[in-house]
Amino acid sequence: MSAPERSDPSTIRRLYGRRSGHKLRQGQAELVERLLPALSVPEEGPIDSRTLFGEDRPLHFEIGFGSGEHLAYRADLLPDHGFIGAEPFLNGVVGALAHIRERRLANVRLHMGDALDVLERLPDASLRFVYLLHPDPWPKARHAKRRMVNHGPLDVIAAKLQPGGEFRLGTDDPTYCRWSMMIMNQRRDFEWLAESARDFLTRPGGWPETRYEAKARRKGHEVWYFRYRRA
Repeated sequence: MSAPERSDPSTIRRLYGRRSGHKLRQGQAELVERLLPALSVPEEGPIDSRTLFGEDRPLHFEIGFGSGEHLAYRADLLPDHGFIGAEPFLNGVVGALAHIRERRLANVRLHMGDALDVLERLPDASLRFVYLLHPDPWPKARHAKRRMVNHGPLDVIAAKLQPGGEFRLGTDDPTYCRWSMMIMNQRRDFEWLAESARDFLTRPGGWPETRYEAKARRKGHEVWYFRYRRA
């Protein structure tokens, strides 16, 4: 398995896969129509904590938040922090909106689209955490360049994380696990926080199980949890 050379993050700009699934029910459509505009990240221009939340606060960013369980859990756990989630899949955004409404979360902003479009507009060293949980593995070798764990996107993530900030990665795909370990091992701007095998086989505290993880476990898949500190 060979790793790609460092490349511009624009090399994975295209969003692969479906943007929507089943037709929305009336209540779901109303969430998109009424709540999403109030929570959406501005489409253009620089953004920061004050732009999004009206005050300085620690920022977290989740890339591809699925149905929003993890995003909502963390936002509820840390109400004085600000959370930004990016997800291109409409039904996933609807799921996150339902969690936000149910928990009455005022500290979440959403972007329905490419995470890198938002990440690049944030100030450098502005993020406390970046989360990438169960990303699409793109298992075929010819599709490896589409994986988020590649040097181009990781360069952006590294730039936006504060020194000492944390990048969390979760996957149940063996190919993606091996690939991620290889790519991250090539970098000197991230420190792997695992000291033993148990550290990446056990879900850390404050890291809830998502429906994707539960589904993987029902299939008998192992799940790996990676924590990296920005050096």
